[in-house]
Amino acid sequence: MSSQKFVYLFEEGRADMKRLLGGKGANLAEMTRIGLPVPPGFTITAEACNEYNRLGRQFPEGMMDQVLEALRGLEAKTGKGFGDAANPLLVSVRSGAAVSMPGMMDTVLNLGLNDVTVAGLAALTGDERFALDCYRRFIQMFSNVVLEIEHHAFDSVMERYKRKLGLLFDYEIPAESLRAVLDEYKATVLQHTGREFPQDPQEQLVLAIRAVFDSWNNQRAIVYRKINKIPDDLGTAVNIQAMAFGNMGADSGTGVAFTRNPSTGEHELYGEFLVNAQGEDVVAGIRTPTPISRLKEELPQVYEQFTRTCKILEDHYRDMQDIEFTVERGKLYMLQTRTGKRTAAAAVKIAVDMVEEGIISREEALLRVDAEQINQLLHRQIDPSAKLDVIATGLPASPGAASGKVVFDADEAEKLGNEGEAVVLVRSETTPDDIHGIVKAQGVLTSRGGMTSHAAVVARGMGKPCVSGCEAIKINYAAQEFTVGHLTVKKGEVISIDGSTGAVMLGRVPMIDPVLSPEFETLLRWADEFRRLEVRANADTPEDAAKAREFGAQGIGLCRTEHMFMAQDRLPIVQEMILSDTEEARREALARLLPMQRGDFYGILKAMEGLPCTIRLLDPPLHEFLPGAEELAAELATMKAQGAPASQVKEKEFLLRKVHALHEFNPMLGHRGCRLGITYPEIYRMQARAIFEAVVELKKEGVEVLPEVEIPLVMDVAELALMKQEVLQAYAEVLAESGVEFEFAVGTMIELPRACVVADEIAAEAEFFSFGTNDLTQTTLGFSRDDAEGKFIPVYLEKKLLKDNPFAVLDRKGVGALMKMAVERGRATRPGLLIGICGEHGGEPSSVEFCHQIGLQYVSCSPYRVPVARLAAAQAAIREKTAVPEQVGE
Repeated sequence: MSSQKFVYLFEEGRADMKRLLGGKGANLAEMTRIGLPVPPGFTITAEACNEYNRLGRQFPEGMMDQVLEALRGLEAKTGKGFGDAANPLLVSVRSGAAVSMPGMMDTVLNLGLNDVTVAGLAALTGDERFALDCYRRFIQMFSNVVLEIEHHAFDSVMERYKRKLGLLFDYEIPAESLRAVLDEYKATVLQHTGREFPQDPQEQLVLAIRAVFDSWNNQRAIVYRKINKIPDDLGTAVNIQAMAFGNMGADSGTGVAFTRNPSTGEHELYGEFLVNAQGEDVVAGIRTPTPISRLKEELPQVYEQFTRTCKILEDHYRDMQDIEFTVERGKLYMLQTRTGKRTAAAAVKIAVDMVEEGIISREEALLRVDAEQINQLLHRQIDPSAKLDVIATGLPASPGAASGKVVFDADEAEKLGNEGEAVVLVRSETTPDDIHGIVKAQGVLTSRGGMTSHAAVVARGMGKPCVSGCEAIKINYAAQEFTVGHLTVKKGEVISIDGSTGAVMLGRVPMIDPVLSPEFETLLRWADEFRRLEVRANADTPEDAAKAREFGAQGIGLCRTEHMFMAQDRLPIVQEMILSDTEEARREALARLLPMQRGDFYGILKAMEGLPCTIRLLDPPLHEFLPGAEELAAELATMKAQGAPASQVKEKEFLLRKVHALHEFNPMLGHRGCRLGITYPEIYRMQARAIFEAVVELKKEGVEVLPEVEIPLVMDVAELALMKQEVLQAYAEVLAESGVEFEFAVGTMIELPRACVVADEIAAEAEFFSFGTNDLTQTTLGFSRDDAEGKFIPVYLEKKLLKDNPFAVLDRKGVGALMKMAVERGRATRPGLLIGICGEHGGEPSSVEFCHQIGLQYVSCSPYRVPVARLAAAQAAIREKTAVPEQVGE
């Protein structure tokens, strides 16, 4: 017999044993330890699950012996017998991983019932209808979870009986009819499985434990782990607990509550309660529940005890709690507590409020908020001044707004979402199997379920708007439409939803930028006190620069001058410059571009007054500014067919030849960056002059500016030295003409592996380095981003050959190692060398943390990700100081 301990009684566990007992088991143990009313039980460890999977879906040796021993202890505690005909012990069998995965794995309630024990339960409680209802629920749940029979096979039976009896709710069906329902349920099991429903409670228990272990690897759990970056090797624990019954009449019920509002963060009890119901009725959205405040009216003593318990739990865990509870004949039982999932807005408010309430420190508050999640706060909402065609109103389950085409199927939502279509997923209620569709939808609308239903919880976690329990809409899946009164909305028609108000509108609605809360500003102010990294923004226009400053950017880390060349008023001049055969003709075109570029730089530098501004000289290959060869060939064929004038045909033929001449097989590694400047130095000379002339104008106006001129795609110090001379020559000319001196810096973008290796040599000429990690990732991994992301990176992620998309999350082992080398070698030559990052990684929290660790001075990202980077930089500094690891999830 194995000596390894696979089973822990609730009395033996603690809150800090999540890895072993799962979040649910550890918290049930902790609630038991601090004296709260928890039905007794025990937990089979997540290690047992991992062993089960390692052994090819076989229980580890000794595990079931320990389970049966713990079950005997449970019989002694409750005074009931497992399988006893007169006084049966019934248990719940529930999953529970170390990281909360709501609804992703399986649960079985009322286990231990059979044709004999159901009679014992009826006699014991004096309520035959209750006993039969428990048995009905058990057969359906066990058959779905363990025997893999779809719910609708049983739902259709219940619906038929309700229609026949003229009833609305399941709990109205009388005992006599429930006996007939049970006979049909058992016949359904026989029909689907070829065997009778299992009557031996011990066999039921073994099968249920096996099903919960297997649910760790069901499709929805795998998808959820992938989305939330939860390791596959955690496994799930199994919690076996004496049943508490919420379906024993008007003095019983079940509910889910949060100690603070998970949508807004307000310090108020938030949740829902169903009288005469069991837990799955609330969580699955089977019935639309009533607000928790109604419990105060219906069961005031229970409500008072419950509010006291909520405060005890929040004070004990020092965080907002998500609680499941049951009331059995007026007695409160706590079934679960866990750190509550919340929207970004709620996370920020709760963190700041708890500091002000003296519960947590500022450092803890900063670590409590997911830096990636606060990006949700910067998204758009419905314009309050807009006239809205509201066709229905449901529950405001997850804030934010969305517009999109109506789809009724999660698979279709995923397909259309992948094709770039905006869709709103409309369902009676969502199930965990719909998660892939929710991921791709803009928002979710359900006709049933409350604000703690699956749809609501999952949407809130993803930052997607959700309206639930919108009972006015009647869905017809067969016709692919829903109706509201006399109005019919078909698949493909556009609707909008407002998850903050519950409104459902016909058509698209106007949106506005969000207004950030005082708590948000407070949290970011605290972040600025702790972080070492500066945060700049990537901005190409004065408007982008102004938005970046509004979000707290401390400068511009990347201004891409090629974006200015694309403007309609100058693209013809740019094309003329490219098509010129002589330097003189190119200079003439560049002379006309000069004042335009000067105006561009004037606007951006002025918007960033007093802050550094890195301006990258022209980077992309010249053919990007010309029409495509296929497009030109088609136009030429049309012109010839229509008999266009010979001069126009000749001009188009010349353009097509030039496009063919500029064509490159691999333009990402071709004639671009400093290679353009070396081949056509007059381009970089014009750009440098435009920058310096703009600086002179601003200096004369008394505006302080800090320009940094960046030479892109350098692989060798000789390239940089040559281009730097062009820049210095332009400065000398502007100085001679204006008599105005000013400070500026010349540096380079490090985006090639060779540049990292010879960074010590490059630093002799460079006054700053800026890592261009998009291209550095391409050149290090040998990935063409446009091809890789569409073709094989998803496969690499699915097969776990890559942990993350390297274009989204910095590859620390490869790209990161080169960056670290460049930092060390660059500063060996030039101590104090200014080094930052301006790729998209500059706004991704894990990448920001790495930049902090290798000693960069700043990160630069899009304006809307500046707050994310500010918080991530603070978290990196706090973790370094306190040795707090990054959280796997909660």
